[in-house]
Amino acid sequence: MARPGSFISGAVPADETRTDRKGMTMSLSEVSNILWRERQLLELLVFKLEEEQLVLASGRTRWLSHATREVETILGEIKRVELERAMAVAGAVGELGLSDTPSLRELAAIAPTPWDGIFAEHRRALLMLAQEIESITKSNRDMLQRGHQAAREALASLGEIDIDSYDSSGSMPDRSLALRLVDKAF
Repeated sequence: MARPGSFISGAVPADETRTDRKGMTMSLSEVSNILWRERQLLELLVFKLEEEQLVLASGRTRWLSHATREVETILGEIKRVELERAMAVAGAVGELGLSDTPSLRELAAIAPTPWDGIFAEHRRALLMLAQEIESITKSNRDMLQRGHQAAREALASLGEIDIDSYDSSGSMPDRSLALRLVDKAF
């Protein structure tokens, strides 16, 4: 019994079958090439996030906005490539005889050899990169929060500034007097 999406059919002339398989191979190759670009961008994102982490750890926050801007630029490019991948997968899915757009796992399951293994490897690598990005992002967020808290405590040690953000009624207290005092102190 043929797998779903296979091109085994006695009613299709041999020349037409070769053309369909070649077109399908080109579509699957295009999807794979896009996945390679996406993996490269995610690797670059890992690098930029680690770079941002080093800036945070060094306390040289002067460069933090530059590092953050580079991360945002890469995220924008990743979104663009994800859209390109979605369109390529939609095209390949039509050639595989499916109507719904499958996940990468599902695409690996229905793609003919050697594409099944190639897509499974792409999926594995993308999952590993996603986990690495999540871990670095959490670490960076924690460092930022600790830095923010340290700055608030330093300001509070100057005297008139209360580090609580909200008063008992849930409102923000008037900080204008405290900020003027800090401004005059420097």
